Amino acid sequence: MFSATRLRRIGAAALVTATAAAVGGSIILSPNISSSDRGSGPAFEAVRSRINDPHATVPSRAVQEAALIGASQANPLDILIVGGGATGSGVALDAVTRGLRVGLVEREDFSSGTSSRSTKLIHGGVRYLEKAVFNLDYGQLKLVFHALEERKQVIENAPHLCHALPCMTPCFDWFEVVYYWAGLKMYDLVAGGRLLHLSRYYSAKESIDLFPTLAKKGKDRNLRGTVVYYDGQMNDSRVNVGLACSAALAGAAVLNHAEVISFLKDEATGRIIGARIRDNFLGKEFDTYAKVVVNAAGPFCDSVRKLAHKEAPSMICPSSGVHIILPDYYSPEGMGLIVPKTKDGRVVFMLPWLGRTVAGTTDSNTVITPLPEPHENEIQFILDAISDYLSVKVRRTDVLSAWSGIRPLAIDPSAKSTESISRDHVVCEDYPGLVTITGGKWTTYRSMAEDAVDAAVKSGKLSPTNGSLTHKLKLMGGEGWEPSSFTVLAQQYVRMKKTYGGKVVPGAMDTAAAKHLSHAYGTLAERVAAIAQNEGLGKKLAHGYPFIEAEVAYCARNEYCESAVDFIARRSRLAFLDTDAAGRALPRIIEILAAEHNWDKSRQKQESEKAKEFLETFKSSKNAQFYDGKH
Repeated sequence: MFSATRLRRIGAAALVTATAAAVGGSIILSPNISSSDRGSGPAFEAVRSRINDPHATVPSRAVQEAALIGASQANPLDILIVGGGATGSGVALDAVTRGLRVGLVEREDFSSGTSSRSTKLIHGGVRYLEKAVFNLDYGQLKLVFHALEERKQVIENAPHLCHALPCMTPCFDWFEVVYYWAGLKMYDLVAGGRLLHLSRYYSAKESIDLFPTLAKKGKDRNLRGTVVYYDGQMNDSRVNVGLACSAALAGAAVLNHAEVISFLKDEATGRIIGARIRDNFLGKEFDTYAKVVVNAAGPFCDSVRKLAHKEAPSMICPSSGVHIILPDYYSPEGMGLIVPKTKDGRVVFMLPWLGRTVAGTTDSNTVITPLPEPHENEIQFILDAISDYLSVKVRRTDVLSAWSGIRPLAIDPSAKSTESISRDHVVCEDYPGLVTITGGKWTTYRSMAEDAVDAAVKSGKLSPTNGSLTHKLKLMGGEGWEPSSFTVLAQQYVRMKKTYGGKVVPGAMDTAAAKHLSHAYGTLAERVAAIAQNEGLGKKLAHGYPFIEAEVAYCARNEYCESAVDFIARRSRLAFLDTDAAGRALPRIIEILAAEHNWDKSRQKQESEKAKEFLETFKSSKNAQFYDGKH
């Protein structure tokens, strides 16, 4: 039997050989980004101070709509963006910080589509590296370099919402140990200066100590050990909302719940010069003019292109990723489990996330729909797949929430499956005045946005005052945040809360609530804590979860939270963490939003019905009643 030391030598030899063959010693091909024009200078400092001004508030929704209405044919916006997901909001931030006049409209809410339904990983793409090696594919290797560069920046630019996460890969024979150890060492090597932490091998005993629910046997084979490597993890929709609000603070007119219903065209040239927009709350329609329109509608970008040209050929190959939420005891805090190959060749993962466990699988073909739902067989596939690697009983009744997200992969006509489609993004202008960006992934949203703005500048002959500044630009709440920031909240604030009799009584700002607020809002968490203390809104919204009433009021005032679904799904993550708990919290959430937005009884009823309809698409187990006693 091989010793661990000898195995490491074999792995190292395999690594050197593979690296030499695949990369040819060309690690220097990694993009070398100069910080001189991206993280310093007067333009950068001016933008940074605007976004991170502790007293700044975003303009109201009415002010933003008035700015869009005011963009006339004689005085148009430079860029109008359609779509408020990660890419669209990223485009808005990139463009406005270049000194351009920017508007953004989103049919639903920021991050309402794919961007809130991701795997929550910020990754370089271990699988792409494997393909690069075995297929000697330089294109895949470039993707890895690029994603690793962006991975580090996403984490640094939103430190309160993103962090490094160790991921464990179980090995049930010695060949797997050598193979995964060598491959993940190569991943470290390619990351170079952008490395989060070094990967390493753990023996079977060490692995069980780190991951107590890991099975010692799998498919009649004994666990030989695990290889642990690091990628990033995020609270995706909170990053997305942070992007949109940062863009608003920098001067962009961003408007959620506003839909493009047609494009305006120049009669002489046929070029798109703006859009007809409908406010989905008020029902009113208005025109907005812009020199260039950027289509960042994700899975729906083909339907936007068809508004410009009915016969536009499809660019999108929709791919579905299904995720389920399980109680926290399925995985230890701070350690994920990734199985690179299941029975049908897909990757399955199980990761700790916001005090629970998220499990899921990689892409399968799907159809485009506004509210995708996971199928029961997909949920069962995930449960079956993870049960092969766990020592605990895996039960359908433990599923607290289940959801599906549609990824807009750009079509390669020669591809036979979604797996062989390139994960890189596509920027094109197939209709004058309409720049479309699609494909890519969350990790690379910032550079995708930069490419889209470059294309828009060229298309509209725009005159930005400076180049892209987003490389080292922290999102709101990120500047000055430290992992220990939550202690200030715990020490200096109390949660005043109303009892059922209407009496206001103090409650401790406990560690769970303080940590949650600090991570969700960064340095702005003190504003939320002040509302909880001064306005008697300190009560928890759902038993076993740290979300408090003050967040509803804060998000309505400062984060364009315009509906109950906006809050339960994207400002907080309650719908994703526990569908039944979200349903129980709804009446109080609607009550607070009604007070903030002056809703009448009819609107409150409508909000309740819409939210319940939304929650029905999350296939939780109705029997799943999981309480961890943290209240």
